[in-house]
Amino acid sequence: MSKANSTVQTLYVAQCFDGRQLLNNVRVDWQHGRISAIEAGVKPAQPGQQLQGLLCPGFFDIQVNGGGGVLFNQQPDATALRTISQAHLQFGTTAMLPTVITDKLQVMQAAADAVAELLPQAGHTIVGIHFEGPHLSTARRGIHPADCIRPLSDAELALFCRKDLGIVMVTLAPETVPAAQIRQLSAEGVIVCLGHSAATAEQALAAIDAGARCFTHLFNAMSPLTSREPGMVGAALASTDVYCGLILDHLHVHPLSARIAAQCKGEDKLILVTDAMAHTGSELQTLAYQHTEIRRDGLKLTLPDGTLAGSALDMLTALRHYHHDLALPLSSGLKALSANPASLCGLQPDIGYLQQGALANMLLLNTGLDIQRCWLQGTQINNNNRIQL
Repeated sequence: MSKANSTVQTLYVAQCFDGRQLLNNVRVDWQHGRISAIEAGVKPAQPGQQLQGLLCPGFFDIQVNGGGGVLFNQQPDATALRTISQAHLQFGTTAMLPTVITDKLQVMQAAADAVAELLPQAGHTIVGIHFEGPHLSTARRGIHPADCIRPLSDAELALFCRKDLGIVMVTLAPETVPAAQIRQLSAEGVIVCLGHSAATAEQALAAIDAGARCFTHLFNAMSPLTSREPGMVGAALASTDVYCGLILDHLHVHPLSARIAAQCKGEDKLILVTDAMAHTGSELQTLAYQHTEIRRDGLKLTLPDGTLAGSALDMLTALRHYHHDLALPLSSGLKALSANPASLCGLQPDIGYLQQGALANMLLLNTGLDIQRCWLQGTQINNNNRIQL
């Protein structure tokens, strides 16, 4: 930890969203990487000390396949995790769950070992791991390789229940995993999400009753809402106590559908995610994947046949889409990027909020929602998006 982090640091800011409410004229003190005091209605004694803009919690992305030119599945080691962490940090992501998409067991185990190795170290944003698959519906698999989709075995159960991985999230299709196994995972502290599924609404609701708590990338790769079969989408929108992830790149989900989701889930249960591939935070245009390739066109990533293959989205762009394009409140967008995923993962008040005792993961945004300053556990990130240690 840097010497600066060992002393009390203070900033004054015109506005602050603390994860719950908007505050004016705020003073924030932090030491040893954590906020020691925060007080509203306070201006500095000397003119010019107050920073203009909005201070808010750093973003928490629960679905990150890659970044900085690296796909986690293809390089499941600690070096890759640091590269991915740095790539997303420049867009305000101060906490993330690196995501392993459907693969062989040994790749999943290597990825888990990399997370376990990195977690005790400093200077990164990793707080756990997300296994997206391999227990999915073949009919709704998207780019997940069909030859790796399989039932949940004892080996995977043991992997998911490891206690050295921080937050463990698993996306599965409820029609392929018995409710008893969902209940077992939930009892072990695993966050079970539903996705890549052709399940009926009744199957989805049974999984929720067994402990599932979130839907992965709502609308995408799941049975739709229709007049006589509500499907996965209907179950997700109607279940007030479960969270829904949403890829707000305007490619995966139509803006009107996104607005409907925001209205149904309210300000507390919507989570914006990137589903980012290696392309985010890099100049990468084409990525070899399985026996094909993923091609980039702006934020759009596709296989040669046009199948969407994750996204080149970043969290800051998702926030702009939410607030500027959907014309939804900035405060609820910020919650969807920080407080809500933190609440799902049980990491509040450490992250997702600016309050006494919380980690000093903070962003200063201007009116155009550009990042003016970024702090990771109280350490300011320099202009090269590197941590000043």
